[in-house]
Amino acid sequence: MSFFSDFLLLRQEISLMAVFILLFMYDVLASERGKSYFHLATCILFGLHTALGFIPAESGSAFGGMYVTSPLTVLMKNILSVGAWLVLMQADRWLRVSNARRGEFYVIMISTLLGMNFMISAGSFMLLYIGIEMASLPMACLAAFDKDKGTSAEAGVKYILLAALSSGIMLFGLSFLYGATGSMYFADMQGLVDGAPIVVLGFVLFFVGLAFKISIVPFHLWTADVYEGSPTSVTAYLSVVSKGAAVFALVFTLWQVFGAISVVWHHLLWGLSLVTIVLGNLFAIGQKDIKRFFAFSSISQAGFILLGVMGGTAQGMTATVYFVLVYLFSNLAAFGVISAVENESGRTNITAYNGLFQSNPKLTFVMTLAVFSLAGIPPFAGFFSKYFIFAAAAEQGEYLLVFLALVNTVISLYYYLLVVRAMFINPAEEKAVGRIRSGGYIRLSLTLCTIGILLVGVLSGIYEYVGGISFGI
Repeated sequence: MSFFSDFLLLRQEISLMAVFILLFMYDVLASERGKSYFHLATCILFGLHTALGFIPAESGSAFGGMYVTSPLTVLMKNILSVGAWLVLMQADRWLRVSNARRGEFYVIMISTLLGMNFMISAGSFMLLYIGIEMASLPMACLAAFDKDKGTSAEAGVKYILLAALSSGIMLFGLSFLYGATGSMYFADMQGLVDGAPIVVLGFVLFFVGLAFKISIVPFHLWTADVYEGSPTSVTAYLSVVSKGAAVFALVFTLWQVFGAISVVWHHLLWGLSLVTIVLGNLFAIGQKDIKRFFAFSSISQAGFILLGVMGGTAQGMTATVYFVLVYLFSNLAAFGVISAVENESGRTNITAYNGLFQSNPKLTFVMTLAVFSLAGIPPFAGFFSKYFIFAAAAEQGEYLLVFLALVNTVISLYYYLLVVRAMFINPAEEKAVGRIRSGGYIRLSLTLCTIGILLVGVLSGIYEYVGGISFGI
């Protein structure tokens, strides 16, 4: 394949870089009046990039196998692009009322997404690590982006320190794997990875590095503090897009590199998935801040994702990708409502939602759909995503784990209903949130999320498409 053809395989990355450069130049060259259309231009350009990603593309590898692409990797990148686009729309009001610079926020966010794309298409641990660093370092800037709040600076510091620690642990593990196999390329390592102690140790350390990104217990302690301190739009991006990229990277490395030692990581994921689900649920029950509440909810959801990952099968991969897609719409719908309420009232405590139905029935409706989907209540998309995750685990004979996960699904229903009770049953406070007039961007974002929650589970062709390309790799 020629050098030019190699670059054509990087279609989505090149498109993302083009958006990055155009927005950077817009920020530098536009007049003050021209910058009033900055957000509109950003949403249009990023929407075009997202639409371009759905055009069928060739499979192949580039740069000696360091970069690989397939219909499944393209789909994963499209899912992340959709999530980032929705977050961009939700950030409009916050960027207007705060002192934050729009241009800096846009280009930093796009640079993180570029790193995530490289993570997904990595054919070598070298490119995977570069992608992780490209995503993690700018993410700390986003967490600390609200300069007027000390909690935002604290969130940025905590994120960068733990990201550096996890990266160091991952590199230590990769050094063991390189010493055992003599290569960093997935294709070369596939036949050399065995059950030798040095290989197992290298895998465990590598997994620990990714576990920080996914918020798997016991590597989850940063999550609630960073979610609470970061701007709400950044929290939404962390909880969905960043986590989804790490999950996709984990699935591919387990599938392509560590299949020969599946007995090792199968038992490891078995225990971690159960502990993550249980602790995420238990800590979510007592939360008073809604961003911390959804932080522990996302930790619990990470445990459910591991049910699909642990099988190492095509059905497990299909269920995992589908789960992330549904989780994207459900979680971003919830954070869209949180963002609207916070922009209006400045509050993120759950008591701010007392009696919300009386003043904002539409926002209440969206939040209710979101938490019902996250809880797995039929007929919403979250029910189908959990069903397929459980089916993938049951296919491997893990009936006990599926039963325990089902019990925890019932527990999660209790704390999700606490939010619903606050909105519909609890009396409004004296300083209740008034009528919220959300901007057009956030309304469009919430509408798309609502459509996703209602239709993604019903349209069986979506799951069948994901299954078709998963079984084809």
